[in-house]
Amino acid sequence: MTFREKILKNDFSDLLFKRGHKNYVHPSKVAQLFETLPFENALKAYLAFDEESQVNVFAYLDTVLQQDLLENFSSNKASHLLSKLNSDDRMMFLSSLKDWEQTRYINLLNQSQKELTHNLLGYPKDSVARIMNTNAVTIQQNKSVSEAIDYIRQNYTDSETADVIFVVDEKNKLIDDVPIRRLVFNEPDQRIGELLDHFCPSLTIQENQESAVSMFKEYDRVTLPVVNEQNVLLGVVTIDDILDVAERENTKDIQKIGGLEELDYPYVRTPFWDLIKKRAGWLIVLFLGEMLTASAMGHFEAEIAKAVVLALFVPLIISSGGNSGSQAATLIIRAMALKEITLKDWWYVARRELFSGLTLGLVLGAIGFIRIALWQNMGIFDYGQHWVLVGWTIFFSLIGIVLWGTLTGSLIPMFLKKLKLDPATSSAPFVATLVDVTGLVIYFSIASIILKGAIL
Repeated sequence: MTFREKILKNDFSDLLFKRGHKNYVHPSKVAQLFETLPFENALKAYLAFDEESQVNVFAYLDTVLQQDLLENFSSNKASHLLSKLNSDDRMMFLSSLKDWEQTRYINLLNQSQKELTHNLLGYPKDSVARIMNTNAVTIQQNKSVSEAIDYIRQNYTDSETADVIFVVDEKNKLIDDVPIRRLVFNEPDQRIGELLDHFCPSLTIQENQESAVSMFKEYDRVTLPVVNEQNVLLGVVTIDDILDVAERENTKDIQKIGGLEELDYPYVRTPFWDLIKKRAGWLIVLFLGEMLTASAMGHFEAEIAKAVVLALFVPLIISSGGNSGSQAATLIIRAMALKEITLKDWWYVARRELFSGLTLGLVLGAIGFIRIALWQNMGIFDYGQHWVLVGWTIFFSLIGIVLWGTLTGSLIPMFLKKLKLDPATSSAPFVATLVDVTGLVIYFSIASIILKGAIL
């Protein structure tokens, strides 16, 4: 019988989560399973866990399920559970809630955890303070390896923060870090001060989480210390929380690039009407933008009436411009997110996209011209006696529109960044809509020049 089947049958006899036990299941796997179960079964199974397992599993659950569980606990049990959580896990949970919900759960904490949580919530929402674990393991450099091991064993518990030991002075100012392996592989009587390499990258308490992700990537660390302006050690940020931050940021950017507001909860747990509200705003804006396309076509009504053949290529023209703009916007937004380019590189980006747009436009323009020539000469469609001029119109229009699309798509994200706005809001649909409208103006302007005196 599988683990899931046992829970569905209310058989909790083997729900043991001690490492080394034959039935051990990692808390993350349990959390994933709970999200697929009816809530009643998940609740019964959760209550069958021992206290330590409840705390460990809770940290891996999504916010909605965490709230559902707390709703079914007594105030004392909810208080005990929230107070037992690591500070980073508790802050992850609270930071995902609305203000009034935060207040409700903070009031359940014991006094010491309540004060700590209030202090951390006083920092900006995207600061590393919100994901910091305050249980840093510290020692002083005058201890021997054996003394340090005994001290750590007596004063700390086995936790995610114990992989790296931080060396501090008598005022708790950070000196260096020592991976736990150095204590294992060095002589017991060797002094901690002799093990230091005097290289310890750190995060400041108000530094944003995006910078923390970059620093973890740059230094290949599993843990980084967090200090204040006086270099006093306040806590640590661990790689598991950074991975959660990176996933959340990537999800937000992808949703914005797709042309909708970021979701507060996972897609499958977002209420239907909340999903509608998140999508409707941008759709309305884009729809109003596309109405300008009709206005643009109305402005060139006379040209279309004289040369109906021009209307046949409108979808081809505007989609090519929109697609090229969307491509450029996606590339630049991602490059900026990865710190590959900065605002200072705008001229480099403009030049690169200028030549890219010109080349891509030439390719598409040539294909468009060849397509018209083939259809005309194979008798598939008759573009009239001036089909060559129509072909040149499409050729030069595609060059101009694709060039304009790539430049627009690449520079708008940088412009928004300059205004201190999120570049991801220059979503692919937004850029495509903008290029659609201006693309029509480019198309009919070129057509009026090339076809003047022939069709027009």
